[in-house]
Amino acid sequence: MNLRWYTLVIDCHDIAAQARWWAEVLDWHIVYEDEHEVAVVPRDMTDEPIAADRWASTPPGLVFVPVSESKAVKNRLHIDLAPHVDDDREAQIDRLVALGARRVDVGQDRTDVTWEVLADPEGNEFCVLSSRDR
Repeated sequence: MNLRWYTLVIDCHDIAAQARWWAEVLDWHIVYEDEHEVAVVPRDMTDEPIAADRWASTPPGLVFVPVSESKAVKNRLHIDLAPHVDDDREAQIDRLVALGARRVDVGQDRTDVTWEVLADPEGNEFCVLSSRDR
């Protein structure tokens, strides 16, 4: 029996805008949208059923759901993004900022960390890690 990490659910005010933003950031696509949720998944995922032997290894998607309250504190859970070693990490960060992310200070010592903390357009923190190949 395999359980699959199916989705990460993100509370937000404008679910369509947040879903489009994250789809652009990750080069994913929207697979479902109504007024209660918008689902975003990797481009290679289709609507075809997933075989049992691939179930647990299929990556999770993101689902955006509406909430009325505003974000008040730092996220207790966040997404870490990592560029490949062949990519220019700073160019990726600049691309995210151009798309609407902003750099944030959550108390990290910027002289001693290998990641950059950013926030999406609604203030949800995420990190861009150092470049990696695994």
